[in-house]
Amino acid sequence: MTDTFRVISPGPLTTIQDAGRTAFQHMGVPVSGVLDRYAAHVANCLVGNPAGSAVLEATLVGPRLEVLAEADIGVTGAASALTVNGVPTPGWTSVRVRPGDVVDAGAPESGCRSYLAVGGGFDVPLVMGSRATYLGGRIGGLDGRSLAAGDILKRGPARLLDQPRRLPWFPLYGTQVILRAVPGPQDEYFRTALATFFDSPFTVSAQANRMGYRLEGPALIREADAPASIVSEPIVAGNVQVPADGRPIVLLNEQTLGGYAKIATIITPDLFKLAQAKPGDTVRFVAVTVAESAAIARQWAAFFSEIRTLLER
Repeated sequence: MTDTFRVISPGPLTTIQDAGRTAFQHMGVPVSGVLDRYAAHVANCLVGNPAGSAVLEATLVGPRLEVLAEADIGVTGAASALTVNGVPTPGWTSVRVRPGDVVDAGAPESGCRSYLAVGGGFDVPLVMGSRATYLGGRIGGLDGRSLAAGDILKRGPARLLDQPRRLPWFPLYGTQVILRAVPGPQDEYFRTALATFFDSPFTVSAQANRMGYRLEGPALIREADAPASIVSEPIVAGNVQVPADGRPIVLLNEQTLGGYAKIATIITPDLFKLAQAKPGDTVRFVAVTVAESAAIARQWAAFFSEIRTLLER
């Protein structure tokens, strides 16, 4: 382990995240991990890390860091005013930093979450096989909490890149988000409301965090013969649950059970778009079948492989 950064300013919410812990939901431990898997994947590819290595995930305003050891970094996700020693630096590219440099991820011009990877990955103890921070349970990351001023961030062993890496394209995060979703698993409770769900715009409310996004818009009314709630059952990221008031909530990475009926489930490849949505942004849903969802997932996995191949040339 190498001391690599000292946190000057952490931003409002910056945590260490990786691909998450996926085998403990039955014990009440959620997956956690990065919300924008696309941006985190590219950040790791930019610095030569294995897939799923630990990165920093920053919400709205990124951290300001003093560099303690020479390293390659990559910042992706929300389009931020990234600077190194006050000099504007492009995102979605690898950057060599040296002791004494000051890296400032800044505030995003668009999008919500930024990701900072360092060669070797951020090195914190593994908890249940993952370095991901679960704030609700105070496990993983740095003592289960967000970054604080004065923290020292370590990285694992890494070889410096022979040349800079840059992705020739990157997503543009707008204020209108289109999300593909499969109806269900309790769509029969919403036979009439299902058309409203797929035909109407919704707005991201101020109640939006790593656990889920509450949306504002037309109420989704259950059928008269449908129960007000269901027996709590396991949930997956992307489930859209509908509480008694009819206002949908999209569940994300930090919940294991839900007792409200779920009208639809957003497909995994589209969740990164929701992770970059901010309060006030508009969300619309498009229906896809299970077969279409599976085909999109295969295309998405192939796309991830192509990104790594391109950047490692």
